Amino acid sequence: MSADAFAALEELQQQSPQAVLDRLVETLTTQKNYHRLFDALLMQKKLALGMGLLKPTSFDNVPEAKKKEFEEAYIDAARQVGKLFLEEKKYSDAWLYFQTIQEPEPVADALKKINPRTVPEEKVEELIQVCVYEGANPEKGFELMLQVNGICNTITVFDQMNAQLSPEGRQKVACLLVDQLYADLVHSLQYQVQQKVPIAPPTDNLRELMAGRDWMFESGSYHIDVSHLNSVVRFARLLPDNDPHLSKVIELCEYGSRLDSQFQYPGETPFEDFYPAHMHFFKSLVGDENDQKMGIAYFENKLEQEPDEDDK
Repeated sequence: MSADAFAALEELQQQSPQAVLDRLVETLTTQKNYHRLFDALLMQKKLALGMGLLKPTSFDNVPEAKKKEFEEAYIDAARQVGKLFLEEKKYSDAWLYFQTIQEPEPVADALKKINPRTVPEEKVEELIQVCVYEGANPEKGFELMLQVNGICNTITVFDQMNAQLSPEGRQKVACLLVDQLYADLVHSLQYQVQQKVPIAPPTDNLRELMAGRDWMFESGSYHIDVSHLNSVVRFARLLPDNDPHLSKVIELCEYGSRLDSQFQYPGETPFEDFYPAHMHFFKSLVGDENDQKMGIAYFENKLEQEPDEDDK
């Protein structure tokens, strides 16, 4: 605080403690010293309630009869300071206050509006921290992570943390990963087609790019990190059966089924034949009646092949 401000406060002190605190609040607001402003706002309330000011944010010295009123003042002050931090785009500081009063929505909504492409490099890790690891807006955090750190890092973190997300949050991140991997694979195949068949018309459809082009898979060729493909297909099981992304996932399974066997990593039961099994699974959810019958028959056959308890 400047010398002029201290001088003004000393002058005000001759009038009343309330005048001093009013001026302190005004000064801290002007200086954007919002953490101290929070203390000052609660000092005002404690003064009004006739309590000591040494621990302005503490409930320890608040009489039981006055706790409800002080709690309301605490929430109002946290809300006020949190909004001021949001106006400054200081999301971590804002989250500190809104999380304390269990009002996550203002920060989550503000983070939702962020365009990952416009985030300054020096702010990226801070935003990922508050969004993903502190839980302010996990979907936006993973979107930012995918944009800045790439799909490999995003898959790793999502694999570790998806159980901590809400079902809706898990589905949103799974959709992000499906879209990204699908686009990357289409781009890779499109490039290969153009190199071999320059007159081929471009397409952004994976199935069309693979159609009639077995040469793409000769000699164990692959066009995307196969571990990423495996993970994204597995994550797609988080999606509801009416999600439009499942059509892309089925195409990814078709691609995976055409890879050399060394790149078709087995899954857990009943997805040992990873891509064929997932293809039947997803087609049984979104396909026509014939797809559904084939899917059911596939998994019934898997069950019949399982040994009985007496045979284990």
